[in-house]
Amino acid sequence: MTTLITRRFDTRGALDAALAERLGGAIAAPGASAIMLSGGTTPLPAYRALGSRPLPHDERLHVLFSDERYVPSDSEASNYHRSRPLLDALALTPARLLRVRTELPLEAAAAEYERLLGALLASGVRISLGLLGLGADGHTASLFSAEDLTRAQGHLAIAVQRPDGMSAVSVTPRLLAEVEALLFVVAGEDKRSALQALLAHGPHLTAWLAVEERAAVELWCCC
Repeated sequence: MTTLITRRFDTRGALDAALAERLGGAIAAPGASAIMLSGGTTPLPAYRALGSRPLPHDERLHVLFSDERYVPSDSEASNYHRSRPLLDALALTPARLLRVRTELPLEAAAAEYERLLGALLASGVRISLGLLGLGADGHTASLFSAEDLTRAQGHLAIAVQRPDGMSAVSVTPRLLAEVEALLFVVAGEDKRSALQALLAHGPHLTAWLAVEERAAVELWCCC
């Protein structure tokens, strides 16, 4: 049974500040490590706060993403583009910034991202912290359904057709199992129902099914 370690915040500002501190600590840690950024709007205040100041980090730091919409990298819908305040402050070399190459055909972009993730894990680099969001419909990363989870078996990344008609590339439960500390960050009244289902270990909630093989997952929320 996966343990869900929950921390509730009274205000959104308190959540943002705590997330910036947690993420900043992971970035500053010595040694070869990686962090996984999530998409959506919830983590953006923390990304901007960290990007507004110097960010000392080990030269072996890597950054990867939980998922990416299949849009140009400079699109406002791109998780990579939205993360640029933080990424620009880190100024990582291309080899240490693992992004989904949406300039490739969708299936090729997913295969290339999976190759990059596999090479990262094979190199011995530990993913010290991974962020996940929670959709109002109960999805996480770009895993929306039981069918997505079935297709994800045996893979580190897959191409996904989103319910909104867009395509995406998402990491899988197999990749999430490799993350040392996995943290759901949830805010917004529209997430309340999905949050309650997650707290109840909802057996049909995609977000819960994606992490139920782990020993523990953290949940930080303000809803």
